[in-house]
Amino acid sequence: MKFIGREEQLKKLNRTIHKMNTDESMQTVLIYGRRRVGKSELVKQLLKNTTIQSIYYECKQVAEESNAQGICTILSEKLNLPKLGYQSIEEVLEYIFQRACKEPMIFVLDEYPYLRENIKGMDSILQVLIDKYRDLAKLTFIILGSYVEIMRNLLGHSNPLYGRIDVTINLKPMDYYEASKFYPRYTEEDRVKIYAVFGGIPYYNRLIDDSISVEENLMELLVAPEARLENEVSMYLNAEISKITNANEVFEALAKGYSKYKDLLDQSHVSSGPTLVDVLDKLSNMEVVEKRTPINDEGNKRKASYHISDPLSAFYYRYIFRYASQRKIMDSEVFYDKYIRENFETIYVPLYFEEICKQYLIRKNRKGEITPVIEKIGKYYYDLPKEHKNGEFDIVTEDENGYVFYEVKFRKETISASMVREEIAQVKATGMNCYKYVFISKSPVDINGIEDSVKVVTLKDLWD
Repeated sequence: MKFIGREEQLKKLNRTIHKMNTDESMQTVLIYGRRRVGKSELVKQLLKNTTIQSIYYECKQVAEESNAQGICTILSEKLNLPKLGYQSIEEVLEYIFQRACKEPMIFVLDEYPYLRENIKGMDSILQVLIDKYRDLAKLTFIILGSYVEIMRNLLGHSNPLYGRIDVTINLKPMDYYEASKFYPRYTEEDRVKIYAVFGGIPYYNRLIDDSISVEENLMELLVAPEARLENEVSMYLNAEISKITNANEVFEALAKGYSKYKDLLDQSHVSSGPTLVDVLDKLSNMEVVEKRTPINDEGNKRKASYHISDPLSAFYYRYIFRYASQRKIMDSEVFYDKYIRENFETIYVPLYFEEICKQYLIRKNRKGEITPVIEKIGKYYYDLPKEHKNGEFDIVTEDENGYVFYEVKFRKETISASMVREEIAQVKATGMNCYKYVFISKSPVDINGIEDSVKVVTLKDLWD
């Protein structure tokens, strides 16, 4: 299967290998990210395109001796050696590090947390080996892991590996543009809809069949009985969280549209404030929930809000989890028509279209195609005490000239000139220092006779 995307990460890893070759010094790489994000595939692609001897081992949830023997078996196969009899991880790793003193090697330990949980002092074992062979071994040593919190702890001051990691890659989900390469035959509108459900996780996107409709993909992968991904979210959360009930409560409240801390505490039935804080912190560390603050009042905790940043989790809790009982006794097409179709088209997809538009602006900004360069992007909070009115604008950017307001519309109807003027008047009424207004819309926007500070971005522009 064709490997898609991750050009920057591959360049970074290739530079690391080149440095190991030219400087003849050991390079230690830490790659982490949530399950299914493509860490293993990234490294396998790297190994596929190098002539350097490589050893790849995926750690298992078994005893130390079994993992040691597993590495020995791969070493024997790859290096044409007699069967090695090492019983401990420390012994077999020492052998690999010693061998790399004679010839360049790449050694990969995938799912390192499995090894770490069964071997006392595993981080210290690695620290000793890295310190011992740093200037001797021509080795690129790559450590991978899906348990984000555990992997981040390896970088902490109190961890034995602190200061020993040369390259760190926190592999994030792909953005809308890169993800759409998995389904190139879809229209721009259908790409938005698919991304709103499956996000930028390569594993999910590889399952999408762009020869059939978006609805058919949703039915086959999520809605129909025994669908391929119907248990994906619950399995992922159960693997990471001990008290899944609290996580389910928080997710369900978020999926219903509650986003403020107080509302989540009232609606989620979580036992206490500290418990809710712990759950939100855990979900944020897992990168499935995101905390957002207005760009013009970032330090105000009362104005902070929480949102499901993982589209598959959002879809699952909004439709599959909430209506689980109905789904069990209804025909899947009837279920889709009753509980998903209209809400999905008119509310859910427009909500995630906002996220796509933010990604578009960030992508353009990084490429140097926005002037002046954007320094902040996010929500803008306004308060009009005399009118007893307050609220938020969903997408606003800030640069050296002031603010730029973005109105995002994913609707069939044309945006009339009167609607454009009304939006601009609303922004001006808040007193925001806004010097440009941009409308990003699926449907046409009429700006005839409107001031020059108003611009339009079409759906097609997002992929140009």
